[in-house]
Amino acid sequence: MGPHPAVAAIRLAVRRVLHDVLNDITPPATATTVGGAAAHEPPPPLVLVACSGGADSMALASALAFEAPKLGIRAGGVTVDHGLQEGSDVRAAEVVNRLAALRLDPVEAVAVSVGRDGGPEAAARDARYAALDAAAERHGAAAVLLGHTRDDQAETVLLGLARGSGIRSLSGMAAVTGAGRYRRPFLQLDRQTARKACMVQSLPVWDDPHNTDPAYTRSRLRHDGLPALEKALGKGVVEALARTAQLSRDDADALDDWAAEADASVRDESGRLECAKLYALPPAVRRRVLRRAAIAAGSPPGSLFARHIEELDRLITGWRGQGVINLPGRVEAQRQGGRLVIRQG
Repeated sequence: MGPHPAVAAIRLAVRRVLHDVLNDITPPATATTVGGAAAHEPPPPLVLVACSGGADSMALASALAFEAPKLGIRAGGVTVDHGLQEGSDVRAAEVVNRLAALRLDPVEAVAVSVGRDGGPEAAARDARYAALDAAAERHGAAAVLLGHTRDDQAETVLLGLARGSGIRSLSGMAAVTGAGRYRRPFLQLDRQTARKACMVQSLPVWDDPHNTDPAYTRSRLRHDGLPALEKALGKGVVEALARTAQLSRDDADALDDWAAEADASVRDESGRLECAKLYALPPAVRRRVLRRAAIAAGSPPGSLFARHIEELDRLITGWRGQGVINLPGRVEAQRQGGRLVIRQG
């Protein structure tokens, strides 16, 4: 008799991602002999799981522990202590013990200091990814697995819709990010499947109280917003939102490629942007070219919002002698002699 369907589903998802990781790793060179002895082969690749101790990441850790050895991959785990709750260090130590019990190695807890930039959720996320990046570098990991589910994807799409940030926000989370470092095996699985997999395997899980705290936007969306949508529109909202994310991502990727190709064609010999040529581009492509130029001049991508790009675009499409536009990162933009100049102020 095979494993429970929930367990089988999470294992299959992880197996597929591990195969992708192996395919992305450059095959090692053929061993040579030195003094008659074969040179040492490199160690097997290491894949880490980012584990909070919640159901999603514990299910992911268990599947990684099961699948990795069969593919000749070392499996380890990292938990991040954000220090935002009393006893968070104790919780982190417990997660380390649970990962070790799954025979993951190496395992570690990393304490971080959460700032205030962008609000509490964004600041915690930034601190967490910085810690995961450092852990991956420290251990030489080929990839870090994240436990985001289809439900998380649906929430991300709705949050992007509420911000009015455009098609890229509606595309949600990508399955692979960070130049291949971060992998999300569960984007096609719902949260309930992960929780069921933990239950049937008797895996202890920790439910973060922040996930039910109405002070957090995502928590309100999860417990009030999505249930209200399903009540009004019927079941299948989560699946539809996740499907929207994928379709939006495909469109956004195509437009980004178009903008990258168009960028060179709208510049003069000195590399300055020509307003007339920008005007001739489709709006979706033109705004992407403008965003690329602002980022290249020093605007942080995470602080560059749709309203900033709209102001830039008005220098092209609604020119009325406007003055300098201030962008995040001390970047200034202005129209001069038919050229758009974007530079550090």
